[in-house]
Amino acid sequence: MRFGRRVMVAGVVTACALGATAVAGMPFGDAGRTPATLTAERIPASPGDDAAPTGAQVRADSGRGSRPGGGATPGAAATLRARPAAEVAAGSPASVSYLRDRYRIDADEAARRLALQELSAPLAARLATEFPAAYGGMWLDQAAGGVLTVAATGVEPVRAALAGMPDAARVRVVPVRHPLRQLTEAATRLASTLDATVGADVLVDERANEVVVLTGDRIAADDPRLAGALRAAGVPTRAQARIAGTVVQKACDPRYCAQAPMRGGIRLDVPRDDDTVGGCTTGFNVVGGLRDPYVLTAGHCVVGGRHQLVDRTWHQFLGPKVPVNVESSRPGLAENAYPYDYAIMPYQAGAIGLWAYPAGATQVPSLVNYWCVPDSTGCATRGSRDVAITGHVPWSAIQTGWVVCATGAAYTPKAGEQYVDSGAGAGYVPGTRCGEIIGKTSGGIDVRICARPGDSGGPLFTEADGKALGILSHGDPGQGPCTNPNERNSYAPVSTILDRANARTDGTLRLRMATQGPVPPLTRPAIR
Repeated sequence: MRFGRRVMVAGVVTACALGATAVAGMPFGDAGRTPATLTAERIPASPGDDAAPTGAQVRADSGRGSRPGGGATPGAAATLRARPAAEVAAGSPASVSYLRDRYRIDADEAARRLALQELSAPLAARLATEFPAAYGGMWLDQAAGGVLTVAATGVEPVRAALAGMPDAARVRVVPVRHPLRQLTEAATRLASTLDATVGADVLVDERANEVVVLTGDRIAADDPRLAGALRAAGVPTRAQARIAGTVVQKACDPRYCAQAPMRGGIRLDVPRDDDTVGGCTTGFNVVGGLRDPYVLTAGHCVVGGRHQLVDRTWHQFLGPKVPVNVESSRPGLAENAYPYDYAIMPYQAGAIGLWAYPAGATQVPSLVNYWCVPDSTGCATRGSRDVAITGHVPWSAIQTGWVVCATGAAYTPKAGEQYVDSGAGAGYVPGTRCGEIIGKTSGGIDVRICARPGDSGGPLFTEADGKALGILSHGDPGQGPCTNPNERNSYAPVSTILDRANARTDGTLRLRMATQGPVPPLTRPAIR
């Protein structure tokens, strides 16, 4: 069947510094259409347009012949932007290093993979819109050569739509039985039947083309409704324990960073009810209302059997004991039930002045601490630094195979050193490490990155564009130096946390990820 639609693909980009080709855009069309005509053009950035990319823009122009209600409107122009691979790699030295070390590839190939990763999220959204009855999901397969794998019930139309990609040789389309839309609808029905939450307790495993029900908290493994609900789902389903019996909770302690501004990835010491001291790592700055500042960390640090009193957090509890946050008395701002493992904490009285940007600062980005460690070889090119947080990625858009980074502040003091022991084990160095997302079937974000008790609450983020992903909750047991390259740890998604906290506070706080750091109280707009 022919159709009267012309699609222009712009921005076949050559990466100057590394010689790698960046991933540009591709045409999209309905299942059953013939492949679109492809032409390449350079689209200049508009003068004064801050969002204009330094590389190329990828534009899909929809002409006449678009189906009613299907994807793009006749005459509309939708834009995907692809940066040169060299530019992406230049901002991601540790991610490049991880790929080179793990998969024994050169810098050009690592850059190509990271450029493809950056384009994969908007590509997934476009495929879901243009092929709702066929698109089955997407993931990056690093072990197979950095291949972007697209699942579809109708392979050929999707494959034809992707054929115009400059990196098309590294994109494959595989057949599946069920489109993502059908799986998502089935997950929604299952969640309703089991009085659970879709996306947290019942979710879609795109690689397996199945719906997964997580047991162990909201849904008991012996729930009498479970077996019947799985049989009636209409799609392949499975039930699995949310947290394996072999994992240990990552709990307690950051280190030395007692200067403004507040950033993710520093130490919080937490005195417990029994006069012991534990702690966590700060995750991200959060803002509520007009400009009320909060700090996000793990809920299990302040909610549990040894935390029945109001918890206050400190930096370097044994000295100089700098006050930081206090547990909120408002219900809904802290939970300890993965993936709802979060505490959104306001500052103690007088503490915001210690952690806010100086009055009159001209730039006040929200930061994550990127601290080099000896086992993260990628730091050699740029060294320790702060990463500005530009927003967050919804859990549904995060993909298996992405290369991401995490910061933790766990520590065990050396002999004679005055410091609270988090249980990290001798020889573990706190800081930033990068690795790979290996799954989402826990309802959170499962990664291959080393972490220790005391890193809990620490931030998971993308290095190149500063997007927040999650905070550390739990993972494989381990102490001391990072010697297991396949260690698995799990992060509670930021988007899941914000949605949950806003729902539990009836939306009155309007909690959101901060892209600006805290500022002194006198300079903040008055709360009305």
